[in-house]
Amino acid sequence: MARRLSVFGSSVLLFPLLVCAQFKLTPGQESQTQQPTQAAQTASTSTSSGLVSGKEFAVPASGQWTDTGIEVKPGDKVTITGSGTLQFAGSGAVGPEGLARTWADVMQALPLNKAGRGALIARIGNDPAVVPFLVGAKKQFTVTQPGHLFLGVNLANDESLDGNYKTEIQVTPAGANVAKPVELKFDAALLDKVPRRVADAQGNPGDMVNFILIGSQRQMLDAFANGGWVQVDKSTGEAVAHAILSTLQKQSYLEMPMSVLYLYGRPQDYGMARAEPISVVQTRNHLRAWKAPFQIDGQDVWVGAATHDLGFEKDQRNGNITHHIDPNVDDERDFVKQSLTDGGGVAATTYVLPKDPVQEAKTATGGSFHSDGRVVVMQLRSN
Repeated sequence: MARRLSVFGSSVLLFPLLVCAQFKLTPGQESQTQQPTQAAQTASTSTSSGLVSGKEFAVPASGQWTDTGIEVKPGDKVTITGSGTLQFAGSGAVGPEGLARTWADVMQALPLNKAGRGALIARIGNDPAVVPFLVGAKKQFTVTQPGHLFLGVNLANDESLDGNYKTEIQVTPAGANVAKPVELKFDAALLDKVPRRVADAQGNPGDMVNFILIGSQRQMLDAFANGGWVQVDKSTGEAVAHAILSTLQKQSYLEMPMSVLYLYGRPQDYGMARAEPISVVQTRNHLRAWKAPFQIDGQDVWVGAATHDLGFEKDQRNGNITHHIDPNVDDERDFVKQSLTDGGGVAATTYVLPKDPVQEAKTATGGSFHSDGRVVVMQLRSN
């Protein structure tokens, strides 16, 4: 994969400018999960209509997730209310909305980087692709994907505080009006219109095309945003301005540019990334997407290549430093599918094997990768 250091090298230099305070960085370890307490289990009641009413939980102030044991389904209406306070050294008591973000939070890795430390948060499912969301004092929402409901506090993995939040959860089942799953029918012959691999500016073959999205530009952008992805900056100059603005707004800068690759004779239309503060320089989930020159049943088609940067290696073409990708590119393909699905942006999916699949190859920079050769096709959900 062609990732020339000149594209992001200047952006790397931005980070010393953004550090306004010294603090301990936390390792990006997967949070552990606590099981529901006996008190929470016995507080649950159900009505004849299926309403789960007054199920209460005490959510401890730690970097762990609490499994409520509540299984939610698409169409369920959920209301979560939170109360209580936590004690921060030097900041006093804070409620479920969390602390106001500070300069230190710009570089801090939290489960939900846009929310303040100590905020009450939740997630549905325990897959790494799931994006947490803010609950605060009250949150009402309609479920889009099935899974267990988890509650937590927006703290680093190794943080813990005195106190806990008391929460109450009400679930109104969707009933019989839930939309039936969409059956995705995809003609494998359409893959003849899709190149197997992207290329660098010199025409050297690079990453394999491993996903296809069917839907409008708005549907595509919403699906990525709700799945936790950000649209990366297109140039170093744009990155500098964006990084400064993000810092002034006390938000983490995650939109570092990526190198330009080509498909259908043009650069990528969109670059997307999922990463954590600081580590974005070295490791991130990322992808490039191009609008295809054809439609399916009157709908736009987006073709893309997704890989996971794990560090740095030597560019075999010129000896420069470039990113090293996870050679098992199928994991990143499936991560894209899972994150967009968990975010509610996908109506149906299928996997298709081209007649000339890419299963063993090298990137444009000389790194090797392998795949089962399948392309995941996703029908985007209508708004």
